[in-house]
Amino acid sequence: MTEHDGDGAADVSTGTTIEPGGAAEAAIPELVIISGMSGAGRSTAAKCLEDLGWFVVDNLPPALIPTMVELGARSQGNVARIAVVVDVRGRRFFDNLRESLADLDSKQVTRRIVFLESSDEALVRRFESVRRPHPLQGDGRIVDGIAAERDLLRELRGDADLVIDTSSLNVHELRAKMDAQFAGDEKPELRATVMSFGFKYGLPVDADLVVDMRFLPNPHWVPELRPFTGLNEEVSNYVFNQPGAKEFLDRYTELLQLIAAGYRREGKRYVTIAVGCTGGKHRSVATSEKLAALLSSAGIETVVVHRDLGRE
Repeated sequence: MTEHDGDGAADVSTGTTIEPGGAAEAAIPELVIISGMSGAGRSTAAKCLEDLGWFVVDNLPPALIPTMVELGARSQGNVARIAVVVDVRGRRFFDNLRESLADLDSKQVTRRIVFLESSDEALVRRFESVRRPHPLQGDGRIVDGIAAERDLLRELRGDADLVIDTSSLNVHELRAKMDAQFAGDEKPELRATVMSFGFKYGLPVDADLVVDMRFLPNPHWVPELRPFTGLNEEVSNYVFNQPGAKEFLDRYTELLQLIAAGYRREGKRYVTIAVGCTGGKHRSVATSEKLAALLSSAGIETVVVHRDLGRE
């Protein structure tokens, strides 16, 4: 598992306060603080919460955590859960963390600390694999930076509500652990994009799955259908009255449900299904519309994009 951390700190304005017992108390967001060793998977853990609907702020100075919670309380319930990544990149602010936690406790903010841990050997291997220095190693070795970071985070690790050792975990296994802790009874959602396209314009670069509808007759060669697109009922009826068209759609939808279950287990939250025909005007468009409707009825959040419609 490799972690790619940025360098910038979040910019959060200050302002309101939360009055205990006041009207804003019910709107106080739930808070998770993600911290731990550099290279142990903080970014993966944060991304997992983001996919579960949390509002995630990376590298927020600890002194600004109460302000972030106050701003969430002012959102009238639109920001109900906040995750903040705190790490040694903000080390000049780190001494303020305990004061911020005490402030949150006085305001009865529900908060948890998730600490990502890993062995020295695993951390060295991960830093060497991406050829990046440890943020605290200075002119020394990677192991020197790791030792300095462990010492700096020792007290926070002791206060953590959840410690996850990622030494032997891959990205998917870490996501599964986070899901188990924070997804509740809800299954992690999978969002699908069904994209029609024309092969003559090239394959979509972001496609996870590609469907080729060129095995069906092309409405382009039917004079009365040529001006229309797959969005028109006449074209859609023509396409799905062809032998094998409905059977293919039904069986492929069943296959996608099987794939979707596997994607959820592996922590994949987004999938792009590219549906192609020659020009991206008739068969692929009609099939994309039908396929998206079937996926939506199966409980998969689905959007449709017609990449090449109108290019002819």
